This record gives sequence, structure tokens and C-alpha cells, in this order.
Amino acid sequence: MNLSNVIAVVTGGASGLGRATAEHIAANGGKVVLLDLPGSPGEEVAAGIGDNARFAPCDVTNEDQVNAALDVAESAFGRVNVTVNCAGIAIAMKTIGRRGVHPLDAFQKVLNVNAGGTFNVIRLASVRMAENKPNAGGERGVIVNTASVAAYDGQIGQAAYSASKGAVVGMTLPIARDLSRSGIRVCTIAPGIFRTPMMAGLPEKAQQALAQMVPFPPRLGEPPEYASLAGHIIENGMLNGECIRLDGAIRMSPK
Repeated sequence: MNLSNVIAVVTGGASGLGRATAEHIAANGGKVVLLDLPGSPGEEVAAGIGDNARFAPCDVTNEDQVNAALDVAESAFGRVNVTVNCAGIAIAMKTIGRRGVHPLDAFQKVLNVNAGGTFNVIRLASVRMAENKPNAGGERGVIVNTASVAAYDGQIGQAAYSASKGAVVGMTLPIARDLSRSGIRVCTIAPGIFRTPMMAGLPEKAQQALAQMVPFPPRLGEPPEYASLAGHIIENGMLNGECIRLDGAIRMSPK
């Protein structure tokens, strides 16, 4: 699928990896709808991208809001043939910490947003994609999800986050198999340490220390590098059911 033919919904599209991906698609001639929370700068980001972008306020765990966002895409651009799931949250909390045992509701919230929200968007977008007219290769849509290297080597305090991202990795192949008859491909990117708003909240010294953990290149990943890989997945018709680490060969230490 050529990026110029893409009509994408991008969750977490107001910042970080999602914003970079939306900008990349639009810069290559595609159209995008940015899904993000109502208090996000999504409207401003979409306006900055231009006529090929719209913003739809959306909580990815809410079925009605996701369907409303998909309606925005179809109303503005006619259909949806790409979904990029970048929305997510993270907490740092040990199973047993100084303040006691890990609250179950905190664990469940991370699972609900990162895994449940991703699946919610997938299921609601894919049923619409399945109605698209297939291209010459029989393709009707592409879905790109975001996991994390924490899915494989989670650190101390990352039980909830690692579990949620492990779920995204684990659902990739079965969903790709589920949707194969509909001509919809599904892949997941597992980023390492990237320069995102979440990372920007850390002191510069801490960011530099994290960057030095990366074997090569010894720096933080940049959101456009994620966006470039997402774009390649969309365009490469043989990529399906795969999870790709984008991490400079890092393997996270326990802490």
C-alpha cells in the first residue's frame, strides 16, 4: 500500500510516536485522523499538519468514542485503510514496595488502556476495513501496533507496563491470522528508549544515562525513526504477523 493512498487513524496522535507517524503519512500524501484525549493538543497538531489531517477526541477504551472517531475519518476522507495504535500509559510500581502491595486497580488500568484500548481500536477499525475494495494485491487494510522492549525484558517496577505490552505482542499473530481472509495485515513495533513526552519528563542527566545504555547508536530514538518504520510496514505487503524491535540492540537491565 502506497502512503499516498493511506487514510489512517492514529491513536495517541497528538504527541510523540503517534504525532510523528501522522506527520510522516501526511508528508507522503496520505490522510490522517489523530485520535487523542480531549485535553490534548490534537486540534492544534492536526491544524499544523494541514488539510490532510483531522482531530477526533477519543478515549481508546470507549467503544462509542472510537466509532465516532472512525466516523470522522470516513466523513472527511471516505474510508479508513490504516490504523496505527500509539496510545498508552505507564506507571512505575513494584509488586511489593515501600508503600505496600501493588494496587490491583492500577495494574488493571494499564492493561485496560494499553492492551484493551489497542484491541478495541483494532476490532472496530478492522470491521470497517473489511468492507474496503481490495487493491491489486487483495489488501484492504494495515494495522500497526506499539509494544515496547519492556514486553521482553521489563525492569523492576514495570510489572503492569510489561504485561500490557506483552499482551500487544502476543495478540499480533493471532489477529493477523484472524484478519488474513479480509486482506488486512497486522504488525507491531516494539520501541526501545525513545524521546517522547514521557521521556521528556525526566531530568536531562537521566535521559543521557539512558541513552548511553543503547549499544548503537548510543542515544535516544527519535519519533521520526518510529514513523519511518511504521511507514515501511504499511508499504511492504509481505510484513504481517510480525513484531519488530526498534531499539539500537538494547537489552534492558533489571533497573
